[in-house]
Amino acid sequence: MDRCICYRFRAFGHINVRAEHRSTLEVTAEEHLTPRGDCIIGVRAPHGSAGLPENVKNSLREGWNACLVVRAGSYSDVVCGRGDTRLQLSDDTRMIFRKSSFIEPATVFVGADKSARDLDRRLIRELARGAAADFILVVYPP
Repeated sequence: MDRCICYRFRAFGHINVRAEHRSTLEVTAEEHLTPRGDCIIGVRAPHGSAGLPENVKNSLREGWNACLVVRAGSYSDVVCGRGDTRLQLSDDTRMIFRKSSFIEPATVFVGADKSARDLDRRLIRELARGAAADFILVVYPP
């Protein structure tokens, strides 16, 4: 691997984390989560997709590969996908990681190998208890 970019941020679980969505997972800067938000695994993130560092956004827009590492308590999981030239990365509140190729302002990467429902259920139980979660976004050339 010639070079990679790592970006770390923190968000928090919430009592309503269910992580049952089949095609996406989301982290939001919002403080509250309703039971309908079945793709959301973290709240109180520092920003949405617009707040990612410019070098991360530029690399994702060049189609680089990406992995999101999620860690809470003693548990972790990894979701991998890829960037896309069409990425807008302009949402102030949400970061969405998608299995599909659908693009909207919150989309961070597409072609994910996992959605919210595929994550380790021990990790999800930690998040449903409101645990602090560390997220590491790793972006690297194809």
